[in-house]
Amino acid sequence: MDILICGGAGYIGSHMAHWLSERGHRITILDNLSTGHRGAMQWGDFVEADLLDPASLDNAFQGRNFDAVMHFCARSLVGESVTQPYAYYANNVTGTLNLLKAMRRHDVGRIVFSSTAAVFGSPVSPRIDEDHPKNPINPYGASKLMTERILADAATAYGLRSVALRYFNAAGALPDHGIGEAHACETHLIPNVLRAALGGDQTLKIFGDDYATPDGTCVRDYVHVQDLAQAHALALAFMENNEGAHTFNLGNGRGFSVREVIDCARAISGQEIAYEIAPRREGDPATLVASSQKAREQLGWEPRWTELEPIIESAWQWHRNPPSWFPRHA
Repeated sequence: MDILICGGAGYIGSHMAHWLSERGHRITILDNLSTGHRGAMQWGDFVEADLLDPASLDNAFQGRNFDAVMHFCARSLVGESVTQPYAYYANNVTGTLNLLKAMRRHDVGRIVFSSTAAVFGSPVSPRIDEDHPKNPINPYGASKLMTERILADAATAYGLRSVALRYFNAAGALPDHGIGEAHACETHLIPNVLRAALGGDQTLKIFGDDYATPDGTCVRDYVHVQDLAQAHALALAFMENNEGAHTFNLGNGRGFSVREVIDCARAISGQEIAYEIAPRREGDPATLVASSQKAREQLGWEPRWTELEPIIESAWQWHRNPPSWFPRHA
């Protein structure tokens, strides 16, 4: 297939490019490089464009016959979305509308959309399935939920086929191929723990140790980025035989606490990892764990990285020997 990967210079997008290229698909990466990295684009062609610039989108589609689009472009920092909501709605909603309009103009009728568990808000059940109430508590989650609604409406009005994949906590890397979680402003737990193991200059913080969990710290579901890439490829196949707009939750189905992550990283790295206890962050639920049964049954998705140790090990190998385009502690 001929696939356009929007946001292919970013974390998950670059792993997607590797996955598709390894399996013989033709890929084109679209990115504005605002947060992505040129060094991560090792596969396919590159077109520099911006979702907020419709003319640049038309240039990206011109002369190419894409079978489908994979859409990873987004602002994704929860805290920033609270202080800069206009920017998040502009990029994540208006930008996606521009992309969908360009797809319609150029007769591309299938899209896999990178959504998030943030569409659910605070959980009301121990396992979150697709029918769990959607009540996002920040503009980031709200912008993704709005896009899911747009995709559903586009299916009815225009026959657009779509799959929205709601990630829980993406983690891990492909150190042998030089790609990993390369965020200049890092907010995710595992890379911050590993940076602390490498002697980073910022103190690692645990936000709250008095939750109703076995060790008092928050429990989260970590899914390896390669398992996410596999799910996206399966979504392409799913759309061959299924019309309409579809949503799937993607998680390991197991929860690991913050302290468990730190202990695991300490054992893998052989380094002491100091941390301090900070107050709880508003909106942080005690437990977020996915039910991915629907993805297993309908997509045939089977996560291969089911244990915490290999997920952290892959990330550790990347962080301890980062590529030259992403300096250590960047």
